[in-house]
Amino acid sequence: MRLKHIIITLAGCVTILTACEKSKFLDKTPSGELTSDQVWSSWTNTVYYYNDTYNFLRNGQARITDAWMDEATDLAEASRSACGTRTSFNIGDFYATGGEPEILDTWATYYRGIRKVNLFMEHIDSVPLGTEVSEATGEAARSRMKAEMRFFRAYFYWELCLRYGAIPIIDSSIDPDASLSTILAKYQRPASIKTCFEWIMSELNDCYADLTSDNDVSTSDLGLITKGADLALMARIKLYLASPYYQDLGLYSWQDAADAAKLFIDNFGNGARYSLFQYTSNYVTAYQDAINTRVVSGNKEVVFWRNDAAGNWWQNESPVGYGGYGGLCPSQTLVDMYDMANGESPFAQYDATGAPVYDASGNPAVNTASGYSEQDPYANRDPRFYATILYHGAQWWSRAVDVSTGGTDNPAGNAYATPTGYYNRKFHDDSQTDYLDDSKTMYRNWIFIRYAEVLLDYAEAINEAQGPTAEAFNALQQLRNRIGMPAQLSARTDLQSQSALRNFIHKERTIELAFEDHRWWDVRRWKVASQAIGRPLYGITITKATDGTLTYARKVAQSRVFQDRFYLYPIPTEEIWKTGWSNNTGW
Repeated sequence: MRLKHIIITLAGCVTILTACEKSKFLDKTPSGELTSDQVWSSWTNTVYYYNDTYNFLRNGQARITDAWMDEATDLAEASRSACGTRTSFNIGDFYATGGEPEILDTWATYYRGIRKVNLFMEHIDSVPLGTEVSEATGEAARSRMKAEMRFFRAYFYWELCLRYGAIPIIDSSIDPDASLSTILAKYQRPASIKTCFEWIMSELNDCYADLTSDNDVSTSDLGLITKGADLALMARIKLYLASPYYQDLGLYSWQDAADAAKLFIDNFGNGARYSLFQYTSNYVTAYQDAINTRVVSGNKEVVFWRNDAAGNWWQNESPVGYGGYGGLCPSQTLVDMYDMANGESPFAQYDATGAPVYDASGNPAVNTASGYSEQDPYANRDPRFYATILYHGAQWWSRAVDVSTGGTDNPAGNAYATPTGYYNRKFHDDSQTDYLDDSKTMYRNWIFIRYAEVLLDYAEAINEAQGPTAEAFNALQQLRNRIGMPAQLSARTDLQSQSALRNFIHKERTIELAFEDHRWWDVRRWKVASQAIGRPLYGITITKATDGTLTYARKVAQSRVFQDRFYLYPIPTEEIWKTGWSNNTGW
């Protein structure tokens, strides 16, 4: 099988390209490592080098000092006080040590990846084929690998620009012996981020022709960057750049974004190559399997992903009563976003963040016609709720979860117990794990883009371009039908205005893509980050009377901080010192 998303070994020595700033692969020979000449003089070694670029795709699960990016948003809180988001983003301290994997490591990792791509592009055309491959096969492989490398470089720059704003685009060879700061000091930051985005989109457009067609990828090559991944990324970028935060750049309109998503749907969607993961008998399982089923096992919803080795990481993300360490704990705000199974919304009004409108006491007004009850809040909800949230009374393994005050999964004095009253269910594949057996492992299928996102991209863009059209409703309806909620959204009287459907789409996008690294960026591009992230994070307190009666009360689980300067990260201080650049506004 082609070596994708795994650490590679050459001559018995694991390369460490992703572990340090300077590429030891290119400048050292001890322990069997290879020199630059050894790499570029051998087709086999060059292919190893190319394969390793896939390692620069980052898994989002608990990567910020044991915290998830969504724990910096209104969707969740980390259970452990030392987790990175709690000691940094949640309190407005972007320079804290806990946040370094996001603030510093992101900068260094993607620039290392860019350096790697540039070196490859400089040398690949002169690498001899030798007797290892035929000339025709080798030349075709050169073209394909160059296209994939250009995709990676554009993707790395996109991720950097989202975080740090306008940065120099370096698309030529970078000295492997020079420090990153030394290299960057030769460049100035662009006056506008517009030039960065124009370059990124130009690269993605230009590399498309030489990428592998999705229907031509063999089982042994699953993981290749394909034409579909390229189109889907361009659709996402156009959606972002049409959004309020970026729209003044004038790069793309909402119609442009809608057309980009529709292009993917027409060419690769609707079952042509990608489709929503479907089950007809168990709708909760259909949604779970869309996330957990590996592509090699037949998941046709996943477009662009990173595959990691199996491990027992799940124990860090499990309720304490099962021997776990809590981990990502969903908020009441997220729970409140899930509709009822009958297709109605449980609350009377929702805002532009997708959340209900809360009163001064943190309570939303109930839509009594929906059938929702504050005395039985988890009954008859959207199946995605049951697939995503471990709530009080949820059946997991051999018993029901108990997060009542003092309960098995919320005992007094336990430092890992949920602060919100919920635990995470998403990403747990019970067929692979067993909380009673530490030796059990499961794969981490980290998804960057799946077909559901493309449908949501299209629904949002076409609504913004044309209002609540049949096309917008149809894209959303596919997601609802997949989880057994066939009530027609187009028939809902409360969704007939553009603004009402906008808020609904924001809500639908949030719950469908929860904990997949979207919320942090979505609320920024919608320009509602202060409203979403700056408000208190809500949780639930559940009290059990001696007769078993339960009382539910919303609570503030954590106070949060958001300032306008947080829309962009600070460029790492060392780079500012050494390059003489001005930092982003407010930093």
